[in-house]
Amino acid sequence: MAWDEWEHLKAQAVGRYTAAVQINNVQGEGGGVEPSGGGGDTGTLKHKGGPWAKAAGTADDLQTSTITAKVELRSAHDGTGSSLTGLSSLGTLKSVLASWDKRLGCVREECSSLEPKLRQVAVDLGEVDAQVRDKVKAVTVPGTRRGE
Repeated sequence: MAWDEWEHLKAQAVGRYTAAVQINNVQGEGGGVEPSGGGGDTGTLKHKGGPWAKAAGTADDLQTSTITAKVELRSAHDGTGSSLTGLSSLGTLKSVLASWDKRLGCVREECSSLEPKLRQVAVDLGEVDAQVRDKVKAVTVPGTRRGE
């Protein structure tokens, strides 16, 4: 194979497999590969703390609702000890109450642990986004208005 032919084959291969780097559906010079799910974006990379804050709010709500559920569960079992004495199901009812009381306590503890962590993730990611933005702005690219 002649050297010129080899160079020609290499150039063809590069042409087939080169794609421009692209962020958030913004095509660079020479085109690029359109990511799936595109459409209507402004061309800036954005982070939203909303989903993390919403998850933290849900964890907080679950803490409250598990406390309420435990109170209602105990209230529903009040009086079963004296009025159902002698029934074989009394032991089972007490076992169920203890089991659910323990489970709801574990859910409340887990949510109590998760809630501040989820809020912190939103804060941390926002700070990282700001740091990355500043670093990206510092990059100069020849042939662009910031890199002239």
